[in-house]
Amino acid sequence: MKTEPSDWSLLRSFLAVVRRGSLSAAARATGLTQPTVGRHIDELEAGLGVALFTRSQAGLLPTEAATALLPHAEAMEAAFAALVRTARTGGDARQPRGVVRISASEIVGTFVLPAIFADIRRRFPDIVIELVLNNRTDDLLRRDADIAVRMVRPVQDGLVARRLGSIPLGLYAHRDYIDRYGLPETIEELAAHHIIGFDRDDHSARSVASSQLPISRELFSYRTDSDVAQVTAIEAGLGIGGMQTAMAKRNPALLPVLPDQITFELDCWLAAHQDQKDSPPIRAMFDGLAEGLGRWIGGGRQ
Repeated sequence: MKTEPSDWSLLRSFLAVVRRGSLSAAARATGLTQPTVGRHIDELEAGLGVALFTRSQAGLLPTEAATALLPHAEAMEAAFAALVRTARTGGDARQPRGVVRISASEIVGTFVLPAIFADIRRRFPDIVIELVLNNRTDDLLRRDADIAVRMVRPVQDGLVARRLGSIPLGLYAHRDYIDRYGLPETIEELAAHHIIGFDRDDHSARSVASSQLPISRELFSYRTDSDVAQVTAIEAGLGIGGMQTAMAKRNPALLPVLPDQITFELDCWLAAHQDQKDSPPIRAMFDGLAEGLGRWIGGGRQ
């Protein structure tokens, strides 16, 4: 006789196996033993009356039934996390406290957010900040973060998002580089210069793709998939590369390259879980980030 599963730990193990692909990896992720995770899956399958995984050389593969159940399990996970975080605030909205996890790109998280976090910390000292640097779009519904700073519009259901504006970017080079190689006057002349760009991951480049400047790996004489490494290479005089205008303005040794011919923009969005937007620490962090990033975006347009 089937019985409805009522133990959250069963669903927690289910989600871990779906995401990790094996019992052993799921056990490491949850801090449980492998036999315990296996028992949870057996109990869940027995309670639901369906098979959730099939074995393959690649590990455990979710069945159609598991795929259909996944969004509901993730919604329950999000709701449980919201319950825990609400409890941690103690119900005192006047002094938010708790852990808030933020996901941001490598550049924004390294060069932009620390000063904004410092301002938020002065106002809300009881909020613990966790920062995840990731140039990919994290799925908030899978608990990668509570708040995400994104350069593309979030499309997942269950999220609340706010567009903060467009971040201007351009090509820049250090004075030392220009003294050695000169300043290109046309887009065609860029081919004779040392250009800094991606190696194997063109995700960031595709975000700012422009007909003004066809972007391909062969264009670059210095290649790295780290956006931070690209910026430091520009600042070291290694070549010409793209960076946020507001960041370039911080360094008087950086000069714009072809500013009237090549410009880029990235939309900046803040996103959070719909069911957590009213949590005091998350609301305080969300509003603080919106205010700070709004100032940053405005500074890049001055």
